[in-house]
Amino acid sequence: MSLPFVDPENYETLLDAKKERLNQQFSTFNPPALECFSSPKLHYRMRAELRVWHNGDELYYIMFDKKTKQKFRVDQFPPASELINNLMPVLLELVKSTEILRYKLFQIDFLSNLKGQVIVSLLYHKQLDDNWLVEAKRIKAELLKQFDINFIGRARKQKILLDYDYVIEELQVDGNKLFYQQIENSFTQPNAKVCEKMLQWAIDCTRDSQGDLLELYCGNGNFSLALAKNFNKVLATEIAKPSVESAQFNMAQNDINNVTVIRMSAEEFTQAINGEREFYRLKGITLSDYQCNTILVDPPRSGLDDKTVKMVQHYDNILYISCSPETLSLNLEVLSETHDIKRFALFDQFPYTHHSEAGVYLVKR
Repeated sequence: MSLPFVDPENYETLLDAKKERLNQQFSTFNPPALECFSSPKLHYRMRAELRVWHNGDELYYIMFDKKTKQKFRVDQFPPASELINNLMPVLLELVKSTEILRYKLFQIDFLSNLKGQVIVSLLYHKQLDDNWLVEAKRIKAELLKQFDINFIGRARKQKILLDYDYVIEELQVDGNKLFYQQIENSFTQPNAKVCEKMLQWAIDCTRDSQGDLLELYCGNGNFSLALAKNFNKVLATEIAKPSVESAQFNMAQNDINNVTVIRMSAEEFTQAINGEREFYRLKGITLSDYQCNTILVDPPRSGLDDKTVKMVQHYDNILYISCSPETLSLNLEVLSETHDIKRFALFDQFPYTHHSEAGVYLVKR
């Protein structure tokens, strides 16, 4: 069954509607002409999470209609990478033929990359034992004949690795290759081709920058590593421990030595930079050593809190990447008091949905 919301022939019309909504939403801020970065029409997602349905001897993938909550069978998932789609039926046949692998299996997660690697996570409503591991290794050996694949077994308070729990993504940005460790069950940009365009846009916005860069919500170093060449130094913050470890790994992988990542939330860093609190995690780091004229923020859907917005206003240049135009608009009500929007962009990370990823580059008046 094809997914009812995936309609490649209607892609441009839907994208035009997103552009119109974004232009209307931000018209009061007098932004420049909107730059639009489109997505591949199919196979744009590098990851997918699919429920598994048991019906007698049958086993198949399902999804749920968001409006009716009714389940429907999914034999192929066009938004996901071609690699995931090629793997889906082969994997299911192997799992279906082995009772210990299929019993209490309720979900299969896929994480792929542009290079052809894939991680498969099998999620269970049961504890996994050595017998499960033997069978998982057996089907992995079978699948390795066709795929560069690794397996993870998950159950309540249990995670079993057969080898690695990550893929190494390779992105082409500004004439260079960038390598990123992307860990299963951690946040990564789902649309690799649009991510390349986002990074290129951010590099272009900051190409003639002076001084250092401060980045909040750096994740696995997605923007930090791409932008490092535009600045003397980069100081980046991230609260999630796995993402901080990935960022450190990625710095070494890309031979980048002018980026420092500290494990702090944006709210904590705001307290530190304002002198409200001292943090042991800043031991050995002197914030005054950084001459940060530019700040990059890529917050969650909730946007920036009130204190952080005020802190961000102190910087000459602000690069704001947003997965929620609504909260971006709220934050801009404050930021526009002191800054003008010089660049304005739409990144179509999520085709065929109402979600829009936006970017603004602001300069202090």
